[in-house]
Amino acid sequence: MDVLRASSAIVPSPYVLTKKTQFTKPWFQNVVFKPAGLSSSSKPINRNRVFTTLSETEAEVEEQEKFDWYSQWYPVMPVCDLDKRVPHAKKVLGLDVVVWWDRNEKEWKVFDDSCPHRLAPLSEGRIDQWGRLQCVYHGWCFSGSGDCKFIPQAPPDGPPVHTFKKACVAVYPSTVQHEIVWFWPNADPQYKDIVTKKKPPCIPVLDDPSFTKLMGNRDIPYGYEVLIENLMDPAHVPYAHYGLMRTRTPKMKIDREGGRPLDMSVNNLDVNGFTGKQEWGSSIFIAPCIFHAFTDPVVDQGNGSETKKALPAYRKASLIFICVPVSPGNSRLIWTFPRNFGVWIDKIIPRWIFHIGQNLILDSDLYLLHVEERKIMGIGATNWQKACFVPTKSDALVVGFRRWLNKYAGSKVDWRGKYSGALPPSPPRAQLMDRYWSHVVNCKSCNTAYKGLNALEVALQIISIISIGIVAATKHGVMSMVARTTVVSTAIICFAASRWLAHFIYKNFLYHDYNHAFQ
Repeated sequence: MDVLRASSAIVPSPYVLTKKTQFTKPWFQNVVFKPAGLSSSSKPINRNRVFTTLSETEAEVEEQEKFDWYSQWYPVMPVCDLDKRVPHAKKVLGLDVVVWWDRNEKEWKVFDDSCPHRLAPLSEGRIDQWGRLQCVYHGWCFSGSGDCKFIPQAPPDGPPVHTFKKACVAVYPSTVQHEIVWFWPNADPQYKDIVTKKKPPCIPVLDDPSFTKLMGNRDIPYGYEVLIENLMDPAHVPYAHYGLMRTRTPKMKIDREGGRPLDMSVNNLDVNGFTGKQEWGSSIFIAPCIFHAFTDPVVDQGNGSETKKALPAYRKASLIFICVPVSPGNSRLIWTFPRNFGVWIDKIIPRWIFHIGQNLILDSDLYLLHVEERKIMGIGATNWQKACFVPTKSDALVVGFRRWLNKYAGSKVDWRGKYSGALPPSPPRAQLMDRYWSHVVNCKSCNTAYKGLNALEVALQIISIISIGIVAATKHGVMSMVARTTVVSTAIICFAASRWLAHFIYKNFLYHDYNHAFQ
């Protein structure tokens, strides 16, 4: 069960950041991961001053390089949750896109989800027998390059209107890295080969074959900013996720949940993100989407020698959260917890089993964060540090993220005028915490399990009804008392099992409310 709750404990990982930032190249190309602690060349942090440093005002800071939200790669979906047979509708950074498999070029493509004919969503279309993306409104067909290949309504002896530029659909540069489809949010032709100049962020542990790395994804009903800062905050775990995640027991327990002071700090904060340090390890924020937390390797210092070397053969794992801005008040989370132990378990236990616990963890603070975001919006994102009282070091990473957001990224996601800035109305609680549309339909494993368990529920009910029917239709004396009792018992057991299964399906695939007062 410890492995099933991979998100509840972090064990050492050898990948850390060495500071080699050069602004003439993309920052992530200069990220070097190696088995050591944070580079000794990094300037030491005065931990007693960390919050003073993080609270600097813009007036005290010289003009800085600004973060361009539209010059970054953004993750769309894990490949494991995409069906090659159908197009998929997704929204990223306020852009409606359609992801589909081009079997002619053997690549995932990301198009603008809008047919140039009458703007119908291409994601509602199909992939035809020639491997083209077809709009089902009028049958227009498009190749992987975005060119229109067929307009059924155009006379064959007329002008080739399908070759006109206005008949083409906008194509976003896309690539697959770490088994995730990424796209560049600018369809201008000058960015067609952007992947040769700037690649998505690389996390070496995700390419290490000795690690297991099951992925999950979920649409979240609160914004990117609140999502990512919540994942940077370990201090809330004993309280918001009480009973769901195992945390380190403090030497002196002052309350039931086991909260304690956390020594955390931020280092190397610049336009590309920052590194973090806490007592159990390190972390790195690669702007704008990736937060990677890991423990530092155990080292052998020898007999007083200053030379440190990693001890051989030991457990390593990380928590990797990829946070995607979708629209105001909405985001998407892709997660994976690579580890090099218990790898065989993932080959036996289906992915949906892990997702049950992981979704419950997300549910347990979902409503809190949805309401919190609205309060932050009410005071204004730039006033976050004035309104929020963060006096302890446990909030260092959260404050560090807010400082990065305010200092480099304009204090909020740049939606390019697509939204007024207001949050959407809060839906009813059952809709807010819905699991089916936020996760199950987007997860191949959970969707398959949901359909299979529903079929099993129906089968159990049918067996129960047939068993009762057999007993009712059989005359006395034809069936022995033992046989009759067995058939009736089977009917009762199957009916009870179907009712339990219906409850299990509802709680784990549809809606699971969470009341902290009774935990």
